[in-house]
Amino acid sequence: MNEGASGSGGLAGSGALEASLEAFERHLAAERGLSPHTVRAYLGDIRSLQAHLEQCGIAEVAEIDIAVLRAWLATQHAAGQSRATIARRAAAARAFTAFVHERGWLAADPAIQLGSPKTKRHLPEVLAADEIVAVLEAAGPGGRAGEGSAGEGRAGDGNGGGAIELRDSAIMELLYATAIRVSELCGLDIDDIDDERRTIRVLGKGAKERVVPVGIPAIRSVDRWRQEGRPQVADSFSGPALFLGARGKRLDPRTARRVVHAKIAASGIEADTGPHGLRHTAATHLLEGGADLRSVQELLGHASLSTTQIYTHVSIERLITAYQQAHPRA
Repeated sequence: MNEGASGSGGLAGSGALEASLEAFERHLAAERGLSPHTVRAYLGDIRSLQAHLEQCGIAEVAEIDIAVLRAWLATQHAAGQSRATIARRAAAARAFTAFVHERGWLAADPAIQLGSPKTKRHLPEVLAADEIVAVLEAAGPGGRAGEGSAGEGRAGDGNGGGAIELRDSAIMELLYATAIRVSELCGLDIDDIDDERRTIRVLGKGAKERVVPVGIPAIRSVDRWRQEGRPQVADSFSGPALFLGARGKRLDPRTARRVVHAKIAASGIEADTGPHGLRHTAATHLLEGGADLRSVQELLGHASLSTTQIYTHVSIERLITAYQQAHPRA
């Protein structure tokens, strides 16, 4: 019997549910290497399940069965939760019951039988090639989107552009050039860039490392930020972080999102999209340019090819739209 299990297969003591949740949290963070944001999301969903179990008078993990899980999801539906939320909570329940079953605290895993409502798959919004060119040109130093877009103000002159302006231009170029996630961008250190090979080393989901190629314009923009802009805001708390906030600390993803939204809005493009939109845009343009799906999967850091395949749907939708607009007998 595993440590912490009682003779009946459940956790010992009156705090059995809470103890299993604490163990699950350690498992997600330490063993699966999930980000703090993802761990919080899992725990929030399982705490909802925990509250339902307590309302049903269930105090032991060993008492969880498929009927209880289905009743919990039914209460979510009755409370007006969206299909996407219910599907996410069902996935969290499956992860939790699989964990406690593996630990020997649950005789069988009931969530294997637990279905999830099918959610509508929204095609990501992407910018056209001429739109992204306009955005990047406007976001460059001296461009019409270059006046302290994130509300941080200007810092220094920077030989033609303030430090924050140089940083924001590098952020825009790098996000589109590499299709990395905003969290990955903010996690970059100076030494993660290989100027000679024109690549960056990225730490992605699940602490998985990958190497991503970078185009020449992005490398030049990042180098200008490193050489001219970063020294103006760096201080003793900056450490090795590549991108910094106006006060010298590692850039926060929320600030990076504000930068992208502001730069796109200032460029005159009507689309309201953020870092994830630039990631979608880069992936779609790669496929439209002839890149194979496996290469794009590796570039994006997707664990499953099926996740990457949504970008083929985007390309097909754009093709259909163009056909309907241009063909005389469409």
